[in-house]
Amino acid sequence: MEATFKIWETSRKIYLKIIDNYSLEQLNKIPEGFSNNLAWNLGHIIVSQQGLVYRLSGLPMNISSEMMEKYKNGSKPTATTQEEIEELKVLLFSLLEKTKEDYTNGKFASYNEYTTGTGFHLANIKDAMEFNNYHEGIHLGFIMNIRKFI
Repeated sequence: MEATFKIWETSRKIYLKIIDNYSLEQLNKIPEGFSNNLAWNLGHIIVSQQGLVYRLSGLPMNISSEMMEKYKNGSKPTATTQEEIEELKVLLFSLLEKTKEDYTNGKFASYNEYTTGTGFHLANIKDAMEFNNYHEGIHLGFIMNIRKFI
C-alpha cells in the first residue's frame, strides 16, 4: 500500500499546485463545452475518496453531508466560495493523512463490495484505494483540459 499512498500524495500535490494558480472566478468558470469547473473537480475527488474508502467500509465519512451533496457523482457545479476552496485545499492532505492512519490502525476491517459506474469491481479496501488513484488521475486530466479554456 505504500506505493498507493505515494501516488495519491503526489497527485494531491499536483492538484494543489494547479488550484493555487487560479482566481476564485477562474476556479468557478465552466468553459463552453464542459459540464463542470476546476472547483467542482477538486471537491469531487475529495467526496469520492470518502465514499469509496470510508462509506463502503461502513465507517463515517470525514466530510459534511452538504459537501457530499455538492460534489457527489452526478451533481452539477454551483458557485464555490473562497472559504470552501480553502477548506478543500486543507482536506486534500488532512484526509490523506487520516486515511493512512486509519489504514495502519486496521480500521478498514470490512468492505461492502461495489461495482463502479465504469465497471470496476471493488472487492476490498485495497481495490478501493487503487481505484481512487485511477479516478483522481481521470479528474486531473479533466482539470488540465479545463484550465486551457479559462
